[in-house]
Amino acid sequence: MNSLDWAVLIGYFGIMVAIGIWSHKRVDNVSDFFTAGGKMPWWLSGISHHMSGYSAVMFTGYAGIAYTYGVTSFITWSFPIALGIAIGSKLFAPRINRLRGRLHVASPLEYLKNRYNLKTQQALAWSGMLLKIVDVAAKWAAIATLLSVFTGISINQGILITGAITAVYCTIGGLWADALTELGQFIIQLFAGVAMFVAVVVKLGDHGGFFGVWDEPELAGHGKPLVGPYGTIFLLAFLFIKLFEYNGGMLNQAQRYMATATPREAARSARLSAILWLVWPLVLFFPMWMSPLLVDAQKPDGSDSYALMTEQLLPHGLLGLVIVGFFSHTMAMCSSDANAIAAVFTRDVAPVISSQAKRWNERSGLIAARLTTVIFLGLSMAVATQVNSPAFKDIITVVIKWVAGLMGPIAIPMMLGLLRTFRKSGPTAALTSWSMGLFAFWLVNYPINWAVEGGVPLEYQVSIPLAVSLILYVLVGYLKPEDTPERDAIIEKINTDDDGDSAGAAAVPPPAGETDNVVTPQGR
Repeated sequence: MNSLDWAVLIGYFGIMVAIGIWSHKRVDNVSDFFTAGGKMPWWLSGISHHMSGYSAVMFTGYAGIAYTYGVTSFITWSFPIALGIAIGSKLFAPRINRLRGRLHVASPLEYLKNRYNLKTQQALAWSGMLLKIVDVAAKWAAIATLLSVFTGISINQGILITGAITAVYCTIGGLWADALTELGQFIIQLFAGVAMFVAVVVKLGDHGGFFGVWDEPELAGHGKPLVGPYGTIFLLAFLFIKLFEYNGGMLNQAQRYMATATPREAARSARLSAILWLVWPLVLFFPMWMSPLLVDAQKPDGSDSYALMTEQLLPHGLLGLVIVGFFSHTMAMCSSDANAIAAVFTRDVAPVISSQAKRWNERSGLIAARLTTVIFLGLSMAVATQVNSPAFKDIITVVIKWVAGLMGPIAIPMMLGLLRTFRKSGPTAALTSWSMGLFAFWLVNYPINWAVEGGVPLEYQVSIPLAVSLILYVLVGYLKPEDTPERDAIIEKINTDDDGDSAGAAAVPPPAGETDNVVTPQGR
């Protein structure tokens, strides 16, 4: 990097902080901070939903998969996400929007207290927060790894720099700041991604051109859709995982659906995000598929291949823009996660562990939300310094094995609880599904993995916990139905296709815990 690249990077950081300061004026209460008051346009929600699913892991961990295996990086990652969101645009997006519009909640988990009970809500809230700390930690480690390649600063210094800047704009501006910065980040990444794509295509003239390049020996097997540990079972498991995760199971995407004015607009935002996930990753991945022709990765997993290729192919200025693109993806995801976790803690956890939290007014609630955001970011940054340690291993292991494997047991009770089909599944089904899914993750990844020669294949490490949770949620609900008039009323509120009363912003009541009668059989 030279002075021009540094100017681009520093200018980007300045713009992000300025957006946060501007967004601060639009945040008057907890609803504004966590759900944009239900006033976000569907197209902004869709772009924000799309961008909040990216991070620098794509340019490190998935770049390593692309370097090693080729197009399977798209087939087993972004394609399942696109398909899962497309399904969710009909199945989940409108229902999640009605949580805010009809049940008047500010956290995606806030409705679980009445859908199941307080114990279920707390179990999912605490486990979800802990998993998010690990998930976001991997993102910090990924961007810090890239920053170290370009600038030579240590990984811990990179974690501190990116985390601190993200904390400033997302803490003061809330979800509005997240969405607006994600819009800017999308535009930046559009230019950066196209620049890198063109630079690689130009270099392919020496290797047979755009189509003939696939015959090069360095790309042997790169055109196969399912190779290595990423086979059919992995693809199917990942489709189910991403169906739940990217439609709200990991909380931050649920907020984008809640932020739109109506369920219909939430569905439109989901469809836009699905289209972007289907098309845009092809532009980003193509240079990664070609990387074995152009660079020799220094790391065994190939995670530094994209950074090395960027340094080699792009002139200064454009190099700085691509680096900004790395930052933009990571900061988009981490800031949205921080906002989601702050919502869960402020609305769902704090009122249970502190009676004072039940009496928070709008000002106190906002202060608590911002303080929680800072604490979450600090904890995730601390954990990020331990990525690549024996406990967590490499970045892609954290993202695929830990996050994908543990997400299912947490998301299934939350997401399936929205649907009429599973109305008989109550607290017993939810807690059994959650606890046994986590137990299955531990069993498969540790005792069984140690006992099996060569270890348990990755596809089973991520699929078995999800399968156990799904089967038990349905089976226990059938054997021990716990539907009640109160729970049925909540489900009907979420599922009734009459969106006139949910348009526009909805007031948000005091934090969960002050009142239990959010919904009765007769309504509010």
